[in-house]
Amino acid sequence: MSDPTFYLSMAATGLAGLAMLIYAALNGWRGWLQLKHQQLGLDRPEHPAAVPSAGARIEIADLKERIRKLEAIAAGVDL
Repeated sequence: MSDPTFYLSMAATGLAGLAMLIYAALNGWRGWLQLKHQQLGLDRPEHPAAVPSAGARIEIADLKERIRKLEAIAAGVDL
C-alpha cells in the first residue's frame, strides 16, 4: 500500500468527486436564487433595471420647477 500511484489516483478521484458536489451545489443555489427572484417579481420587464443618474434627476426637478412657474404665470399668481 505504499504505491504512490495509488495515493495519486485516490486523491484525483476525491478531488473530482468534490468538484462534482460543488458544481451541483452551485447549480442548486442559482436555481434557488432564480426562484426567489420570480417570487419577488424582480425578473419582470415592467421593473426598470437601471436607476436614473443624478444628473437626470436634477434635470427632471428643474423641468418640474419651470412647469410650476409657468402654471403660476398662467393662473396670474405673482411669484
